[in-house]
Amino acid sequence: MIENIKGVSPYLIEGIQLTLLITIVGVLIGFVIGAFIGIGRLSKNKLIYSFSSIYVETIRGTPILVQIFFIYFGLSDLFGINFDKITASIIAIAINAGAYIAEIVRGGVQSIDKGQWEAGRSLGLTSSQTMRYIIWPQAFKRMIPPLGNQFIISLKDTSLFSAIAVNELLYQGKQFATTTFVYFEPYFMVGVFYLIITIPSMIVLRMVERRLDV
Repeated sequence: MIENIKGVSPYLIEGIQLTLLITIVGVLIGFVIGAFIGIGRLSKNKLIYSFSSIYVETIRGTPILVQIFFIYFGLSDLFGINFDKITASIIAIAINAGAYIAEIVRGGVQSIDKGQWEAGRSLGLTSSQTMRYIIWPQAFKRMIPPLGNQFIISLKDTSLFSAIAVNELLYQGKQFATTTFVYFEPYFMVGVFYLIITIPSMIVLRMVERRLDV
């Protein structure tokens, strides 16, 4: 058993590096998407509101695995747009996380008392300046816990990329198992590696929450 754990570890270390890369880059891009879409969901402009709402409901209403296949296979078949596996994976995480982050942003902004907007206007600030200097800093503080949870969710969602043969953590474990016909140790260690990332992430998240008193 120990020998099998030692044997699978190099595979999993390689896989976890790619898993983290896809997750971090994807969620960062997703945050940018989510910030704009979330604010769009609060817009009084019907076109902006409608576009933002359709995006959120479409992405949240379909499984991420379907989105992965659409980006990697569908776009190539229909439009001739070809992404390599890693790029397709990052795009899938970004688009998927962006929809959920949009709702986090919307909820965070709406949680700020309306009196804060009035305070901005009384200081002679425009709506965009009020958002930037008064509303957003307070709202972002409240967004931190759900954003941390979304990071962990997106991290675990990367396991689905094994369906398009991305060499992430789960795929590497499967490769070792298929090659050696040993199954317990690879999948056990895949779970351990996920916990090695998620548990410290949750601890840091709780520390940040207490520090910011959110």
